[in-house]
Amino acid sequence: MKLKKIVFASLLIIVASCEKDAELVEIPNSVIQNIADTVAASAATAAANSAANAVASSVSDAATSAVNAAFAQQAADQANQVNDDPLPPGEYDFTRNGLSTVYYTGQTARLKMAGEMHSAFSDTSKSEADILAMFNDGTGFSDASLNSSGKNIGGKTASSSYASASVKPQIQAFITRVVNDVFPYYNDDAEAGKAGEYTDPGGREVHVDAKGFEMKQIFTKSLMGALVTDQIINSYLWRGKLDSGTNIANNDNLVFEYTSPEGANVTKMEHYWDEGFGYLYGEDSQYSQDLGSGVLISKYGGKGDIAGLEKELYDAFKLGRAAIVAGDYDLRDKQGKIIKVGVSKIIGYRAAYYLRSGASKITAGTCADALHALSEGYGFVLSLQFTMKEDGNPYFTNAEVNDMLADLEKDNGFWSRTSAELNTMADKIDAVTGLSTQSVSYTHLTLPTIYSV
Repeated sequence: MKLKKIVFASLLIIVASCEKDAELVEIPNSVIQNIADTVAASAATAAANSAANAVASSVSDAATSAVNAAFAQQAADQANQVNDDPLPPGEYDFTRNGLSTVYYTGQTARLKMAGEMHSAFSDTSKSEADILAMFNDGTGFSDASLNSSGKNIGGKTASSSYASASVKPQIQAFITRVVNDVFPYYNDDAEAGKAGEYTDPGGREVHVDAKGFEMKQIFTKSLMGALVTDQIINSYLWRGKLDSGTNIANNDNLVFEYTSPEGANVTKMEHYWDEGFGYLYGEDSQYSQDLGSGVLISKYGGKGDIAGLEKELYDAFKLGRAAIVAGDYDLRDKQGKIIKVGVSKIIGYRAAYYLRSGASKITAGTCADALHALSEGYGFVLSLQFTMKEDGNPYFTNAEVNDMLADLEKDNGFWSRTSAELNTMADKIDAVTGLSTQSVSYTHLTLPTIYSV
């Protein structure tokens, strides 16, 4: 249409240039075609430039436009309902009749329990029964509010329908190992095949079992996947849970099944989404994208390993929650997928990172640093089975994960590992996750070679 207008205007100029009483002259088709070709080329260039500018536009601006478009109609449709804020807010802040509908107290309690359990793995006064009570019963914590919360970690560890039934006993066994295989030898000199303490000249001190396993790190890092990631991906943000029973109809018709601490009515779907949010942000602020608190996923999500991930996760949680308020379940599920894939990236990156870090510490001759890093890596490797790729599958299956763990544990465990094999395993993880952790240098020296002095 724009081309036709330009050609027509050009013809008018030619005609207007003639005297008023002159006869109209027929313009050859070739002239018209030349004008059209010139204009078309100009229009194509302009279109290309416009497209390039559009691509160069900021993602945030595009997202804002998309959000407004997505929710404009829903907001209008819900004008007579009691939802105060059907549009996605600037913060994770949702209200009904002026009262907050957001709460996730159970998730915050479990994250704090994990912190105290992490410390318990260094407390030689604790018995196996003491630590198992903390894990399974939610009792024995110094924070009295945790003891009375009615929550526990064990009941939510590898509890989804996607998790292998073998994982929870596997993690409970770490409790048995620290009490029986580490605590009795806590201050002995550790070496290959012998539990005890190892301290680097630089000051790193670790207390390990005979295989060089720092059980507190293995236990806590295993919860990254078996507790937090499993609950986010395979439970609370799982469509089967969000849409179970009459959840969709009840959400559409504002049938409330929960009441927030502020006294707001909350639908079951809204609350489920908030609980998923709580497993990531439960010790951080719901009003900020910043992560970094506690000993679980938030701590590592805040390290900046993957550029823009904090904002991506926070924005997806906000938009997904707003979609629930607006009754847009397709949009909700799109945001859920962004979250699941994003959280998985934290696990995938750190699993490979700590294997490479352990390899570099072997090369550097810092034994305690190496054992510490490899213990962290072991826990993150265990966690890989709870992740989700774009195609909906985990990075590695339970069987594949157990094969990698067996490779790390064979012979004298970490004392027997070489930089080469650790980096090979890290390469394998990078290939599956699509992430790169190859900044850590290594050589082919072995722990026994380096630490025989």
